[in-house]
Amino acid sequence: MTSVIALPRRRLGVATRAGRNRLRHPGPPPGERTGTFIVLVAVVLVLVPFGLVMVLSSSSLVALEESRSTWSYVVRQAAWAALGSIGLVAALWSSPQTWRRWCRLALIAVLGLLAAVLVVGPTINGARRWIGFGPFTMQPSELAKIALILVCADLLAPRPGREISRRWALSVIAVLVVVVSGLVLREPNMGTTLIIVAIVGAIVFAAGARLTTLLGASVLCGLVAVHQVVSKPYRQRRLVAMMDPWANGDDSGYQALQAGVGFADGGLTGLGLGQSKAKWGYLPFAHTDFVFAIIGEELGLIGALVIVALFVAVAFLGVRAASRAADPFCALVAAGITTWIVAQAFLNIGVVVGLLPNTGVPLPFVSYGGSSLLVTMIGIGMLLNIARHPAAERLAEPL
Repeated sequence: MTSVIALPRRRLGVATRAGRNRLRHPGPPPGERTGTFIVLVAVVLVLVPFGLVMVLSSSSLVALEESRSTWSYVVRQAAWAALGSIGLVAALWSSPQTWRRWCRLALIAVLGLLAAVLVVGPTINGARRWIGFGPFTMQPSELAKIALILVCADLLAPRPGREISRRWALSVIAVLVVVVSGLVLREPNMGTTLIIVAIVGAIVFAAGARLTTLLGASVLCGLVAVHQVVSKPYRQRRLVAMMDPWANGDDSGYQALQAGVGFADGGLTGLGLGQSKAKWGYLPFAHTDFVFAIIGEELGLIGALVIVALFVAVAFLGVRAASRAADPFCALVAAGITTWIVAQAFLNIGVVVGLLPNTGVPLPFVSYGGSSLLVTMIGIGMLLNIARHPAAERLAEPL
């Protein structure tokens, strides 16, 4: 089984070409700021403040109606961003060995939360996805993403002194995906389920699984997805609305139509920050699932393309961090985190522009949603940690 991600090879007592180059052109020692690390930090420093600005712009009228203050949503989001910053720094300065040591216990705890939310979680808009007390609520499905990434990487990456059959590891991963996906689908939350399956698929692919295995798993997942759509009338309506929103303009196609109107009004340069018309009650959930439509309306096609470019940069930098990781475990974790953030971003964007049926997933770093922002910032902190500690033989290579 050949690994897809090119992991570094170390040779004792042999002067490799990369080693000789490093002697002539010394690079930064492990733990210092590499080019990948610096650019990724810059992307995050753009996305998080920009997200706060867009939450303020898109939620101000809803907040005014609910609390008589246009600042209520953005204040809560800023509090979560502060917690997320703490989580990012903690993940950045922690040790991957610590992640590996506690990942299985963390997954057990997450499974308990996923089961608990189905029993004691409040029903909001027909779904049970949140658990918590008072103003503090959390979506356990967000925590499941990180827990699954770490456990899958732990099972597939070799560990000194421990030999594990790849077939056994893949069997355990398949069971975990079925259990976690089943609990998330019960909420129901098909969008997050699709992201979880994509994350695990990317990790297995990066670990070097056979294409026949991946193809068989993809066909099986596709059949399950078709069954989930056929068995739920509201999902059927969303699929039909994606194909012809005008025929369902008063029902399941309403949001897609209003998002399209917002993009059309924005044109090339937009109406101006804070000048959206769609947020005046025309576009439901403008500050959460459809914030990208507000971006297109207020900042135009240029602003929307800049956001797309930032997520493309995350994809490039994440793959680069994975290919230069210090060990196979870190490489697989980086691959999983990159897939998670990028897949979720383009799933959200695909829904807003009408290429995909509505799935109800937020735009990472930008949409309103405290638990999503917190967990995503922890994940990006892990990715920064991996980018900050590349293999020694990779340090001398330019960005």
